[in-house]
Amino acid sequence: MSPRHEIIAADILPMAEYAAQRGARRRRMAALKRNRRVAVGPDATFYFECYETMWHQIHEMLYIEKGDVAAQLPDELVAYNPLVPKGDELVATVMFEIDDPARRAIVLGRLGGVEETAIIRFDNETVHGVPEEDLDRTTAAGKASAVQFIHFPFTPPQIAKFQTPGTQITLGFEHDHYAHLAVMPEAVREALAGDFG
Repeated sequence: MSPRHEIIAADILPMAEYAAQRGARRRRMAALKRNRRVAVGPDATFYFECYETMWHQIHEMLYIEKGDVAAQLPDELVAYNPLVPKGDELVATVMFEIDDPARRAIVLGRLGGVEETAIIRFDNETVHGVPEEDLDRTTAAGKASAVQFIHFPFTPPQIAKFQTPGTQITLGFEHDHYAHLAVMPEAVREALAGDFG
């Protein structure tokens, strides 16, 4: 079955129905996300999004905020639909997770433009990340945001190579102050291969 590329209002459950299913759905989502996550270097983690992760995120926002769903939903769809892969791309939320506030300020202060240097490499191919354009994720002073949203656009031949079982894939950054790469586990490659189509 081909992946879905957009969440629409008709996909959203009534909040009472979602509340009754929430525990089971959160457990399923945790299991799904295990094979959609790659740690890169000491501080960054790539969380690859899909229809299901964004569907869950929208429901969680509506559930937690307990507002007027009809009024809130259009804004949530505008916010989260861009992070659903459109069939020829992978989309990652990248988080720099640094608990110590002083160290976090120092590290992020040196990482301006890091969102422009994300790459995925495999089989003599390099796919360069394209930051989500909703807002600037680096301040004028050169401080990077702790959360980045990055699209990786693929050509059809690159998709075919990525989808080949056993293809060794590395991902990470080519930033002067965060030149870290990690090997993508095969289970993650297999899960993400299903995002194309």
